[in-house]
Amino acid sequence: MVLMISGRTDICAFYSEWFWNRYQEEYVDVRNPFYPQLVSRIYWKDVDLLLFCTKNPIPILKYLDKITQPILFHVTLTPYKKEIEPKVEDKKKIIASIHEVAKIIGKDLVYVRYDPIFLSEDYPLSYHKKAFSKLCKLLEGATTHIIVSFLDDYQNVRKNKSILKAWPFRKEDYQDLASSFVKIARQHQMTIQTCCEEKNGEEYGFLRQDCLSQDLAFQLTGKKFKKWRARGKMCNCVELVDIGQYNTCQHYCRYCYANYDEKQVQNRSKCHDPHSSLLIGHVTEEDIIKVRKG
Repeated sequence: MVLMISGRTDICAFYSEWFWNRYQEEYVDVRNPFYPQLVSRIYWKDVDLLLFCTKNPIPILKYLDKITQPILFHVTLTPYKKEIEPKVEDKKKIIASIHEVAKIIGKDLVYVRYDPIFLSEDYPLSYHKKAFSKLCKLLEGATTHIIVSFLDDYQNVRKNKSILKAWPFRKEDYQDLASSFVKIARQHQMTIQTCCEEKNGEEYGFLRQDCLSQDLAFQLTGKKFKKWRARGKMCNCVELVDIGQYNTCQHYCRYCYANYDEKQVQNRSKCHDPHSSLLIGHVTEEDIIKVRKG
């Protein structure tokens, strides 16, 4: 089994103590987002690989060298200001923490996501090209992989339309950005790829790869895994089991797919107990607990 920690929230940034408590107690409970009464119980002995997804690795750093399973890191790092990413940590500190992660697990297992990309009056093509060039320079020695994706029409994006003020991408915009990004990445000995994008950018030099491919998962675990069918036909990543919960991330990014109700985020965060087996709240007598093996 491959655990995703987490695409639904930022466990590293806000719930690292809870994660480490669960790791020490050797199991974690995950409430089904569609059938809340159903709880999956996952024992760490059944976990083959951990994929951490975060915008802030700093709180998890002190635990990484104590984890016995293989680790892969995806760190999202974008050049947006506080009106777009209100609670994201200072980017210089994040870059320093990415270097620390690389020292622990190796730079080839650290992927940096420049994600999502959108254009606006405040963030035109020239801004992104300059920001990406600076980013790659600062990340030398900490990663060899960059993943990019583009703004999608999520509920939260529609709600924050007046804040984002995003322009539609023209073909020439896409070509200009992609060609520039590929050139910059190569200058810093980095690959650049898309994953699960309709416009995959292969014609401009982007690699078309999976965020977590069958080959990489096998390389790290010696095992083969099922395809992640929940993501649809375009995704060929291995199946991931997410232990997070929607509407619990306190970054409040205006483009996020996992947060769409800030009041829920605030209320659920108050129900977090770092000693509970669940991220939010506690298991009740009405809950149906099923052990998940894969």
